[in-house]
Formats: sequence, structure tokens, C-alpha cells
Amino acid sequence: MTEKRKGRIIKVAGPVVVAEGMTGARMYDVVRVGSLNLIGEIVELHSDTASIQVYEETGGIGPGEVVVDTEAPLSVELGPGLIESIYDGIQRPLDTLYAKEGAFMGRGSDVPGLNREKKWDFEATVKAGSNVAHGDIVGQVQETTLLLHKIMIPPGVSGILKEIKSGQYTVTDTIGIVETDGGEKHELKLMQKWPVREPRPVSRRLAPKDVLVTGQRIIDSFFPISKGGTACVPGPFGSGKTVVQHQLAKWVDADIVVYVGCGERGNEMTDVLTEFPELKDPRSGEPLMKRSVLIANTSNMPVAAREASVYTGITLAEYFRDMGYTVALMADSTSRWAEAMREISTRLEEMPAEEGYPAYLGARIASFYERSGKVECAGSPKREGALSVIGAVSPPGGDLSDPVVQATLHVVKVFWSLQAKLAYQRHFPAIDWLTSYSFYKEYLKDGFSDKELGLEMDKLTVQAMSILEEESQLKEIVRLVGAEALSPKDRLSLETARTLREDYLHQNAFHAVDTYTSLEKQYQMLKTIMHYYNQSLAAITRGIEPEELFKLEVREQIARAKYIPADQIEKISQIREMIDSQIKDIVQKVGV
Repeated sequence: MTEKRKGRIIKVAGPVVVAEGMTGARMYDVVRVGSLNLIGEIVELHSDTASIQVYEETGGIGPGEVVVDTEAPLSVELGPGLIESIYDGIQRPLDTLYAKEGAFMGRGSDVPGLNREKKWDFEATVKAGSNVAHGDIVGQVQETTLLLHKIMIPPGVSGILKEIKSGQYTVTDTIGIVETDGGEKHELKLMQKWPVREPRPVSRRLAPKDVLVTGQRIIDSFFPISKGGTACVPGPFGSGKTVVQHQLAKWVDADIVVYVGCGERGNEMTDVLTEFPELKDPRSGEPLMKRSVLIANTSNMPVAAREASVYTGITLAEYFRDMGYTVALMADSTSRWAEAMREISTRLEEMPAEEGYPAYLGARIASFYERSGKVECAGSPKREGALSVIGAVSPPGGDLSDPVVQATLHVVKVFWSLQAKLAYQRHFPAIDWLTSYSFYKEYLKDGFSDKELGLEMDKLTVQAMSILEEESQLKEIVRLVGAEALSPKDRLSLETARTLREDYLHQNAFHAVDTYTSLEKQYQMLKTIMHYYNQSLAAITRGIEPEELFKLEVREQIARAKYIPADQIEKISQIREMIDSQIKDIVQKVGV
């Protein structure tokens, strides 16, 4: 075994360490820094001098100490055992570290990402003698009750499968042998490694045409995201970014959820850790953790590790996508990641761009979001996978002209604009329906099994949005001359817009029924509100005063439709019959 390349520290500047004697080192090689064996990554090379971003606190490290080049890029371990795990930014399992070192983790800890002792039941799905290539599924492991973990041929390996056998194995045991075309023998294991900064290869990319149902009415009905899509959730402090991310992680129609807490406060990640094991998956009734991976890099953890946590998360997500699963990645928040980039860039003495961020900020953010998408996976059997990326952004003071927000909006296709004024009015989710947008809206109608229903839902959302836009224009007039000066039709529009806001767009994340709404129930609710509007409009044209229609008893039923359980959805259509009946009674009573 050859001796590892060694250098010597000549400068320490916070999370950045400069070492000399690193001739032959490569960009993004992982190094071990100083006597404490801290983990770092080379981010700049000049002659024989390397600048290293260290993923741990550098206090106590000084010039003269040794830096050892591992001569390998920062990589993650991919295999059975990922699901239900919680990792730090560089894939160290926090539960194992806690058991080993207690509540306060020591520096230089070196714990593998996957458990080396646990044995998994491996079932081979191909026979010895088969020709195999990168991405081919050769077997499976039932990792949790919700996930069948598919074992794939790692990238760069192809040839004849000389032997493979079912049985109980740890992730480091050999399960089979592939003989390459050159006659080399490659041992297959349940585990493979992949560098985090490099996107995993796919066969081809597909158009993301399937809506990712989240159960959140304002998102699904007006600003949907597709399977393989990208979304951005910017907003000021207290506007509910984290709750939106939590709601999506809980209810999104994905096989796997990867939640990256990137630089957020520790108590927010604690909420995730305590809530997720108690939550039940709506489709199976099993704990939600059985299809989730959590990466915790809180604000009191080293700054440099924030960048690694984002790449670690998306690499894990790509791995599950390659199995043919739909994966949703939540990154909360990419602003903290950008701040880490700014910190490292400053320490490297690079020329700053806007607001002190590095000039390559936009390129880094774009390369991250570009790893999303719906794809035809490499290898056989033929399968499709999708990776959706939803990133929260926390601009200072909610300023949407912030460079991180603008760089993100250049690449994402969905913008959910969180507004502080809505949050202060206790309207949650605080997504502003007038400034948000989605380029996947056209695919919503295809999300319904009944095509007629989908087309009708499309028309309903257009009509509802026009009423909400009309309300914003009428509000100015009301401020000047009062609501009484408006025409009966405009007064009806204002009242219907209020119903849409309070009874449809507002959603209680902590109510057992209201926290999730299926597409069918969303259709029934929206149809009922618009039915009330259309019937009332017809009555007004016949001379009925709008105030008479506002006092109808059925309006209480419309408001409470959101609390009707999914298995009693027919009750919502009964409300429409009550609307017809009560409006008919008024018309007969007035005699018009």
C-alpha cells in the first residue's frame, strides 16, 4: 500500500486551512487535518499550496501540523440502512455518534455512514452467467415495510455475472462477482460509494408531466409542482417556510423523502426528529420515517459542512431515484448554504460579487437544482424515476431582490411566495396567490383519473383566480368609497373571494382532517364555492339583493366543508343541492 500524500499547515483562517507540500493533490480531494484528524476538502490549488475547507471546528489547530490527502473525493455510502437514518452534513450517523460519544460530539469522529454489523436478507433476481452493466438491478433487500431496496450494478462496472447468491449479508460482504471484458474480477457488495459533487448518470431525461400531489390546496390547485420538478419557497422570518417544508415532507406523493436541515436552528430539526417517527404515512398507515432520510446540519454546526449537507442529500436522493422511485428532496434553507459559500469565499480572499456572495453563486445553485428531473434510469429492467427538489430560501427581511432568491428563481419552475402580512393575519400557508406562479399548472388536469373532472378543475381554478385578482383591484375602491358604493356583482365577487381565502386557501396543518386534502376533495370544495358564486350571480341578475344571499345558512356548511373526512366526500355535493334549494326559496319569497 502506497503512503498517502502529506502536507503541512501554514495558515488557519476560521474554517479554511492552507497547507503546503500538496503537489499532485486534486480539487475536492478529502483530507485529514492536524492531530485531531479533522475532515476537510480541497477547494483551491496554487502550485504546491492547497486551501482546504474544514467540516469541523478548527480551534486549536495551528501551523506545522500535518495534512493527509486521502486521494479520494468526498463520497457517500449508498446501500441498505439509509432509510430511517439521521446524518450530519458529511453522512455520519448521529445516533451512532451519540451512543459512542454522548451528547457532545468530539472532533475527528470517523463513523461509517452504513452499519457494518447489521445483516440484510438479500434476494438475487438475476442468475449467474448473465451479462450485466451499470444500473442493472441484480437483487433486492426489504429495507423497511415501505421500501424495497434494489441492489444495482455500480457505475463503471459491466461484464458477465460469474456468481451471485441470495442470503444474509452485511453491506461489506461480497454478494457476487462480475468479470469485466478485460478479465478483471469486480466484487459486488450491497453497498456502493459515489462522490457527492458528481451527478449520477441516467439513460435519458424525460419531460416532468405528472403532478406531485402534496395535499396542500393552494399548492395543488393553483401552483402545483410536478414529479421531477423544482420549487422555491422564499419568505421572511416567521412566514412559515419550515411548516410548509414539514407539510410537504409529511404528505407529498413520493416514495422517498430526503429532508436536509441546512443551517437552520436546532429546535426546528428537533421538531422534525420528534414528529416524524410519530407520523403515519397516509397511504400505508406505517410510520413516516420508514420512507425518510434526515440530514441535520444546524446553525451551531461548522459552517463549511452546510455545503456538504446539500450535496450529500441530493446524492442520496439520486440513488433512490435510480431504483425507479419518486423522491422528494426538501432543503431548508439554501440561504444558509449560500452564506457558507460566502464565508469560505471571503476566507479564500476571492473577489466578492453582489452583497459579498461569490461570483459563482448562481452557477452553484443552478448545478444543484439541475440534478432534479424525471429520468429513464440506467440499466435493466427499464424503469423511470423522478427527483423533485423543493428549496426554502430565507432572504434578510423577506427581500426578494436578494441574490440567493434571484439566482434560485432563474432555475426553478415553481415560486411559492410567502408573505409576512398573511402570516401576521394568521393565514397559513402564507403563500401569496397574486405573486406566486407555476410552470407545471398545465399538467394539473392530467392528475385526475377522470379526464372530464380534470378539465373542469382547470376551468374552476382559472375562474377562482380571476375572482381573487378582481378582489385585489376592488379593495382600493372600497378603501376610498366603502363597499356600499360597489355594484351588486362586485360585492358578490368580494364576498366570494373572502370565502376562497378563508375556506379554501387557508389550511390548518395541525387539524387531523384539514392537514391533507386529496385532489378529488379539492375539486369538490372548489366546485361548491364556485357553484355558490354562479348561482348567486344568476339570482342578482334577477333582482335579488346580494346581502340576502350572504345571509344564507348554507354558507356555514361551505365554510366547514374542509373538515369533512375524505371517506364522506359525497357530503360536499349535498351542500351544492342545499345552495340551489335555499337560493330558490329566496327567489320565490321575493317573487322575481
